[in-house]
Amino acid sequence: MSGRLNFVLAPALLICALALVTAQYQARRLFIELERSASQSRQLDIEWAQLQLAQSTLGKNARIEVSAIRDLHMVPLTPVRIQYLTVGRE
Repeated sequence: MSGRLNFVLAPALLICALALVTAQYQARRLFIELERSASQSRQLDIEWAQLQLAQSTLGKNARIEVSAIRDLHMVPLTPVRIQYLTVGRE
């Protein structure tokens, strides 16, 4: 009787051991993927902060004015150069 029981329990033990090894392998693989995702998230956060800084720098009025004068050859508006248009009344 004991020999038959061992003959039945040995394959069950082998199946449980293989399932345990497979589960541990999958857990390690998922943990590595989680760490990669967290690292990528941190890198994207750094890049987002750099982009926000660049956007705030590029959007400043003084920089835009300098670029307009230098690159587009624009001149500041003076009261002498202003022309007002009025709609004629009948």
